[in-house]
Amino acid sequence: MSLTLAIQQIEFARDYILGLLAETDEADWYRLPAGCPTHLAWQVGHLAMAEYGLCLFRQRGRQEIDREIMPSDFRKGFSRGSLPETDPAKFLPPAEIRAIFDRVHAQVLIEASSFTTDQLKEPVEAPFAVEATKLGCLYFCSHHEMLHAGQIGLLRRLLGKQPVR
Repeated sequence: MSLTLAIQQIEFARDYILGLLAETDEADWYRLPAGCPTHLAWQVGHLAMAEYGLCLFRQRGRQEIDREIMPSDFRKGFSRGSLPETDPAKFLPPAEIRAIFDRVHAQVLIEASSFTTDQLKEPVEAPFAVEATKLGCLYFCSHHEMLHAGQIGLLRRLLGKQPVR
């Protein structure tokens, strides 16, 4: 297992999500299909929060730049166990959620190249994939993102969209 492979998997998962989002109108981001407990805005916000947590915070702790990348109330609004806000007026417009999603990912790609082999061997608590290390957190990021890609794909279908793949 290697840092290079982990980054490649993170990029593959993100490209897959971007393909799903490219075919989805922002007007649909806060729509809750009948019987569905989530919407696209929550899914994308949650992915941004998770990538930050797994690939930045767990790797190097909180840094001053993090406030510019993702506000703390954003993290709280999309953490595991949070509930999707159904009124877009009470939260961020899709374009702002998407901007945070993109900023987090760009910062991950900038910082990941500086992660050392010794650092990546450091132990962590769950969640992780492959192994209970910081490298395992990077692998889990791509696995987690693909899990949510399935949810986004289903949401799209429930919104009347054709499958992308």
